[in-house]
Amino acid sequence: MNRDRLQHLLTAASSRKLLVVGDVMLDEFVWGRVSRISPEAPVPVVEVEKETSYPGGAANVARNLRPFCAGVHLCGLVGEDVHAGRLRELLAEELISTDALVADTGRSTIVKTRIVARQQQVVRVDRERRAKVSAEVLERSCAVIAALLPTVDAVIFEDYGKGFLGQVLKDRVTEMARSAGKYISADPNPTNPLDWRGVDLLKPNRSEAFSMAGIPDNGAGPNPLADAPLLEVGGILLKKWDLPALLVTLGEHGMILFQRGEAPYHTPTRAREVFDVSGAGDTAIALHTLAVCAGATPSEAAEISNHASGIVVAKLGTATLTAEELLHAFSKNA
Repeated sequence: MNRDRLQHLLTAASSRKLLVVGDVMLDEFVWGRVSRISPEAPVPVVEVEKETSYPGGAANVARNLRPFCAGVHLCGLVGEDVHAGRLRELLAEELISTDALVADTGRSTIVKTRIVARQQQVVRVDRERRAKVSAEVLERSCAVIAALLPTVDAVIFEDYGKGFLGQVLKDRVTEMARSAGKYISADPNPTNPLDWRGVDLLKPNRSEAFSMAGIPDNGAGPNPLADAPLLEVGGILLKKWDLPALLVTLGEHGMILFQRGEAPYHTPTRAREVFDVSGAGDTAIALHTLAVCAGATPSEAAEISNHASGIVVAKLGTATLTAEELLHAFSKNA
């Protein structure tokens, strides 16, 4: 795909609106330097230089979409606490609608705190409680989604296995979205074994795909198109959930797209440097879905999402990208 075609798709994407449904969280980063080992225990002492925070999980998918489209709605579960307030502030700053966030007094907002020194993550602290949502929260979530569906072009399910996205919610939203003629994509989590029938695209990474297919992964070969176990996994998952398309992200080997009745399509990695892979999957599902909504073919959408992921892994933290960066990446690889 050339730069002119990409520019055409980006122009079309700028009028689209999307809804992201899934596990939202707050990503905190504590940045510092290590100059000594603690006298109390054999661990490094991090002297804090700055602290930053970003919308994470499904909220990071919304962040990746926002620079490219007309609007993004986010539906997820938060508590009624200071972290929920901070998350709403951050989303509002990036012009992401928070009207569909569902507050539950019985929960705390999920927070992941990463301590980073010399561009390396020292430790991550997670504050979360995994539990199924109540019937009341389920009904509120479905009601707000039903109200938003007429205004959006696509729905993205982002499952981090934290409890919000259950089978009933997935099935009800899928039924409503299909009835409304909306494109549906999903980023699954094998720890939350859902039936993904009804979605247009499923985007696991390699280990997730093997896990969901029930096949052991003995390691990737240099050529994904000659990787017999990977090709078998693609066929199994397409058949298992009657999927029109399956996009498997392969880290340093790029991505491979499986489609019903088509030969697999492989796009090699575009990353020049890798500093931080956190959030790369969020970028992939966001840009692939938006590209399809803008009129891209599935293989064109795979190329776009692959280039986009290659950009964000070269950045530290929960990163996003701009249209200018994406256009520049295509120019370099033309």
